[in-house]
Amino acid sequence: MSKRKRTNPRGGLTTLAALTALTTAACSTTHEPNDEPPTPRTRPATSHHPAPEPPPPSAADGTDASACSDGDCEITVTKPVTLHFPAPGGSGRATLSVTEVGPNKIEYVVKSGNNRSQGGATGPGRGCLTYLRAHGSGNSCGPLAPTRPSPQPGAVVIQATTSTHGTALLHIVSP
Repeated sequence: MSKRKRTNPRGGLTTLAALTALTTAACSTTHEPNDEPPTPRTRPATSHHPAPEPPPPSAADGTDASACSDGDCEITVTKPVTLHFPAPGGSGRATLSVTEVGPNKIEYVVKSGNNRSQGGATGPGRGCLTYLRAHGSGNSCGPLAPTRPSPQPGAVVIQATTSTHGTALLHIVSP
């Protein structure tokens, strides 16, 4: 006769209970106390305010309109002003009349002999170049850097550049 090994039903239940307890403990969401402080979550600081505007470029001759009387100047204007300087070709005096200045705005009229030219720009970083010659003139307006224009043979070059600060930068460059 063969001997058959009998299993103890209680032993199987004990093993099953131990495995169930172990599985339950492994899946538990309870945590042991931690002596370390919680690490704060930080986000990069963001600003909802636009960056401050840079100050308007400083003019070599400041706001002194009389500095333009020789036909070579760089001034800042904040209000309407009239400037007188030598006309191209030695034909008397020319006049630049700034008629309006404001934030991102400049308007002006140039007269020399029988020649008359108007310029105006609106918007940040905008401006106009006027080339005044003995027998005519021309304008070009649009995006413009506030840098000094180059002298041109036989022409007085006038550059007016807007600023967000309600000022305009004027350059008059004679040959």
